[in-house]
Amino acid sequence: MTIKVKDITPSAVVEKIAALTDDELDELCDATEKAILDGNGFGWLQPPPRRVLESYWRGVLLMPQRDLFVAKLDGAIVGSTQLLRPPPNNEAQAHSAQLTSFFIAPWARGHGLARGLLKAAEEAAIAAGFRQIDLDIRATQIAAIQLVEQAGYRRWGIKPRYAFVDGRYVDGMFYTKVLAET
Repeated sequence: MTIKVKDITPSAVVEKIAALTDDELDELCDATEKAILDGNGFGWLQPPPRRVLESYWRGVLLMPQRDLFVAKLDGAIVGSTQLLRPPPNNEAQAHSAQLTSFFIAPWARGHGLARGLLKAAEEAAIAAGFRQIDLDIRATQIAAIQLVEQAGYRRWGIKPRYAFVDGRYVDGMFYTKVLAET
């Protein structure tokens, strides 16, 4: 699945991928490191050793419950998100997928790629029969909060002490978007 981001930049593309070349893995690790340093590390506060990042991304591709979407600008990977399906034994929540590891490298922002990642994940979720997508965001990630709210996600909760960053606790915001009513 490839989605051309039409809004701003002709060279902006979002793709669902099942494998990474060595060059793509290197680009994804570079973008991840930059996002972590900018405070968007989906859990990491400092970039881990490169081998850890490489193992992480290779592992994502091996997990059958995860779909990896990457954002590319001028042919290079600059961000990603994952669509996480519930495990087969969780029948009660089989209607709902989750977005995780959502980021764009700081230097690649402003090209519509984050909106493109959301759109691609939502389309894949609908095609897979999901009726809802959930996600969570640190309260300090103002741009991401604005993005998901503009995309129709509704905040349903706040978790105090969600994360511990720079010596202080940060709240977490929990969001959901209904994709289909029935």
